[in-house]
This record gives sequence, structure tokens and C-alpha cells, in this order.
Amino acid sequence: MAEVINMPHLSDTMTEGVVSVWHKKVGDTVKSGEILADIETDKATMEFESYYDGVLLHIAVPEGKAVPVDALLAIIGKKGEDISGLLQAAGTKEGKKEEGKEIEEVKEVKEVKEVRAQKMVAEAAPAAVVAAPVSTATAPAPANGRVKASPLARRLAQEKGIDLRFVRGTGDDGRVVKQDIENYHGGMAPMGLQEERYTEVAVSQMRKTIARRLAESKFSAPHFYLTVNVDMANAMAAREAINKSIAPDKISFNDLVIKAAAAALKRHPKVNSSWLGDRIRYNEHIHIGVAVAVDEGLLVPVVRFADTKPLRAIGAEVREYAQRAKAKKLQPADWEGSTFTISNLGMFGIDEFTAIINPPDACILAVGAINAVPVVKDGAIVPGHVMKLTLSCDHRVVDGATGAAFLQTLQGMLENPVLVLGEAAI
Repeated sequence: MAEVINMPHLSDTMTEGVVSVWHKKVGDTVKSGEILADIETDKATMEFESYYDGVLLHIAVPEGKAVPVDALLAIIGKKGEDISGLLQAAGTKEGKKEEGKEIEEVKEVKEVKEVRAQKMVAEAAPAAVVAAPVSTATAPAPANGRVKASPLARRLAQEKGIDLRFVRGTGDDGRVVKQDIENYHGGMAPMGLQEERYTEVAVSQMRKTIARRLAESKFSAPHFYLTVNVDMANAMAAREAINKSIAPDKISFNDLVIKAAAAALKRHPKVNSSWLGDRIRYNEHIHIGVAVAVDEGLLVPVVRFADTKPLRAIGAEVREYAQRAKAKKLQPADWEGSTFTISNLGMFGIDEFTAIINPPDACILAVGAINAVPVVKDGAIVPGHVMKLTLSCDHRVVDGATGAAFLQTLQGMLENPVLVLGEAAI
């Protein structure tokens, strides 16, 4: 008996998926465990294996199309097996497609008849009765401001980005028909008029999820923001010394911030918390999500038990996550379970910004660039290096004083790295 394969639920936030690539085509033999297709979820592109042996009898979702979770994906069975009942039960839209195709064909026939009728009238007209030629430089302006055009011509013009005002219609009473759009090459636009151009692309599954989750966070969680300036002179010296001692492995300033934030969260567990609607969870473990930019948007892989890991391990893990994220190789276990999030745009030259909380975390830390600025030390103005940190807090969980105390502790640890960087921590 044929088996129905539905769009799988590959992540906790996945509501629909896109088939990126089919590795099998209709008529191919499929064995259980073989890769059937690559499915793009809201977070990554994942390989989808077949659970059945048989022949691929039907593909319901073409490459590049998004369908909801549990929608019909494919059917596997015996060669020649009747699957019409399964297709009907699954609610496929073949009948609707055929109906739409017939309607389109009727429109096409109507357009052809219009053109033929116009030609017959023109051929039957006396030679002396010839209409004055219309200038090829400009199109006649419509009397009532609306261009006469067939529905099909309007649709084609919209798809091709053609302004109907500049298309000369060959239909009845100057009506623009399908053939006019197909033969239009832009020669009728007034001199000096610039053509508007744009490109539209389908929204990826990742971008849809980012839009939904961050909108929910921004408009449901009452955000407030706290900013401090951190003197990074000692941190810069410490990083330089560490990198000389552990070559070729290198640590970044972001690694230092992760390590210091993990240590500060141990002292301020209320910041390491989650809003769960009817209760607040104070996490005893520290899992820090690290925002990683990819072409389609943003992923947040998680450094688990960050407070227990040395700097080199944190740096290596973050680099590996970044590589896998850009290659779309992250798995759901890699991005689930954060208790606190760090977003660093300092590497892109951003001095200061506010980040949107990554739910269900109660806080997210925005890290700016390290800038060379004058600072006051011992009453004198001297050259210094300052980095701005901004903590976004969910006021349902974290109060202002709680967030401020955490930032002060984090500031002190970055300004005095010896507080968190013992030999075992490196």
C-alpha cells in the first residue's frame, strides 16, 4: 500500500517548510534511510530521509515552494499503484490548477479574436480613409485618466513593470491587449523619463520566523535599556598576552565578553532568567546564545555551561558555530535552550545599539565597538579605549536596579580581567 509523506516538523518553531532540493524524481526507487529532499526550515536547511521502501509515485511540492507542516509532500508505493484516492484525501489542488488553466486559455483565445477582428477592419477600410499616424515618441493620453486594457494585458504589464500609459493599444478604441504588451520595448516613453525598477524576492523561512518572534518579543515584552562605558585598556592588554601564550589559537574580545558575562550571571541569577507566562524560571545553568549573522538573517547558537568553559574552548566553539551557521549546517539542538543572549556589532564598527530580547530570555546584551577616546584618569585627560554595553531587559522579569547591578559587575570584570581569568579559565 502506498505511503503518504507529509512536511516534517523539524524544529520547535517551524510552522512551514520549503523544499530546497529533491534528491529523487518521480519513478525513482527509494529505500528507507535514503535522502529524499533538503528541507529549509526557519533556522537551517536539513536533509530529510525516507522512512519507506518503494517507488516515488508523486511529488506534491515543487522546489522552492513553502507549505505548512503536515502538508502533503510526496507519496511512495509500488510501481503503477493507483494513488488517486490518496491525492483526493490529501486535498491536492490539481483540479483547481486545471480550472485556472482553462480560464487563462479562454482569455488567450479572446485576445487572439480581438486582434484578428482589428486586422480585418483595417484591411476592409478604403485606402483614402487612413488615420493620422500616432507619434512613436509619446502615447495618446487617455481622456478620462484610465487606460483601456484587457485584464490579461494589465496582469502582464504589472509582471513586466510596464506603465500602460506609454503602450499604444491596437485593440478596439485604443484598448491595450496582450500582444501590445509582448511587443512593447519602451520606445513610446517621453524623452528623459526614467524607468522605475525593483526586485522582489520571496521571504525565506528564517526571515519569516525572525520577523514573527522579534515582533512578538518587542510588542509583548516591556523593554527597557541600560548602558555603561567600559574602559577596555586592561582587557586589551590581557587579550594580547593570552594570544601570545596560546598561539596559534586566538581569542577575540567577544570571547572575553562571553566569559565575563557568564561569571557575572553567576552573581546575578535573576538576570539569567526566563519569562514563561504564568511563572518565572531562574536558571541555575548558564547557556549563552551568541548572535551570528548569515545571509538570510540571524541565528543564535548556544554556548552551553559557558561559566565552566575556558576561553579557548569558548572561542573555538563560537568559530565552529559561525562556520556551520553560514553553511546552514546547524541543528535544532545547537540553537535551543539559551538563558542569556549576546549580540556584538562592534566588529562592524557600530558604537552603540539596542537589541531586541530573544525570547524566552529575560535579557540580551548589545556590544559596541572599542573606540580610542580621551578618558579621565587620576584627574588628568589621557588616551583611552572605551566600549559601550547596552543591556535590554524584560521589565516583567528584571527590574532596573537588578539590571544595573549586573552591568556594574560585568563592567568591573572587563576592566579588571584578572577577576575572571585565572590559569584554568584560559
